[in-house]
Amino acid sequence: MNMTTAPKFSPPSHPLTEIIQRLQAGGALLPDSPENVIEVVGILKSYGVVLDAYWRNLTYISEHQFLELFPFFKYFNGDVSFNKLLKHWGHDRLNYEFAEYCMKAMMYHGGGKLDAYLDTPEFDERAQQAIAAKLKGKFLMQGLANTFSGFLPEQIRQSAYYSALGQFWKVMSAMFLSLSDRYDQGEIKTIPDVVAHILAALVKAANQPITYTVKIGDQNYDIIPKSAGLTFLMDTAVPYIEAVFFRSFPFMGTTSYNAQACQISPDPGRFNYGALYADPLPIGGAGIPPTLLMQDMRHYLPDYLHQIYQRSPRGEENVRVLICVSFQKSMFCVMTAAILGLMPYAIDTNDLDQQRANQVYLEAWMDRLVDSQLPNMQVCDM
Repeated sequence: MNMTTAPKFSPPSHPLTEIIQRLQAGGALLPDSPENVIEVVGILKSYGVVLDAYWRNLTYISEHQFLELFPFFKYFNGDVSFNKLLKHWGHDRLNYEFAEYCMKAMMYHGGGKLDAYLDTPEFDERAQQAIAAKLKGKFLMQGLANTFSGFLPEQIRQSAYYSALGQFWKVMSAMFLSLSDRYDQGEIKTIPDVVAHILAALVKAANQPITYTVKIGDQNYDIIPKSAGLTFLMDTAVPYIEAVFFRSFPFMGTTSYNAQACQISPDPGRFNYGALYADPLPIGGAGIPPTLLMQDMRHYLPDYLHQIYQRSPRGEENVRVLICVSFQKSMFCVMTAAILGLMPYAIDTNDLDQQRANQVYLEAWMDRLVDSQLPNMQVCDM
């Protein structure tokens, strides 16, 4: 008697087949090891503290520096004092410039319904209403607005990205800080635990509305109303991953912006300069934007992670580089959660067609990640 068995899908080979198989088995892009767990949780605790400050400042700028052409004190969150000025001039402060760097990357690369909404007649109408209210009685500004009709609407588009990124980072900051709390309580023990925590938080916030309102005088002006239908996951999280994780901008001083040098692709879709691709070694050099973030996170490292860095061959000399490596590891955990959250079908499906669709989906992601730092992260030891 002939015995038949259920057909089994055999996927083709891929340069990152091992990682695909690990994802299909319930793992993550980053290998699971005690060292990786400590690094990821520790750096995300520091990052959560920094993001908490970043999102508050972005929100302050979007709401209280609205159409201010010379916002000299935009990093002070409304608290300007001589002592704070001295600290600011002495660089004893958080580097909020990095938050703006990420905002500009999102604005430049676009994506999602936020980008589409900012090109609609509805946005133009709401922007003009806000401009008219803001410029009431300011004849010099009115002349500027009439001469350069597109200038102030463009400033409002930028303010919308300040607000949207602030709302995104508010969720992410709370997510990372609660991850640290759960680790301290013994609830987070593996990299899949980390990914599950992030995925659950992303799903919970997925449909959270993204809105933006400014108060001018005694009246509120809805720049992004709730009726625009913008949501946390698809209209801030996904565009952020695309713009900051994948594309971003080449580091000045390491890549020529000269068109004749042909070191930068003219196609923004082929930019591979994001956080997942960046070489950690230049971190700490002048003109490298992530250096600002690494310097900020350095101040909030938990003791257990700082001790690990001190045991490295160079100790404190290259701590920013070590922070960058840990940060990239953590971002691959966030990337894993995003990949799993957007999977076309359940990762453990037994349906052959669904398995094929999942395989194609995962291979497409691996095609984008094959030239990133991911292959270098497959060794667990620091």
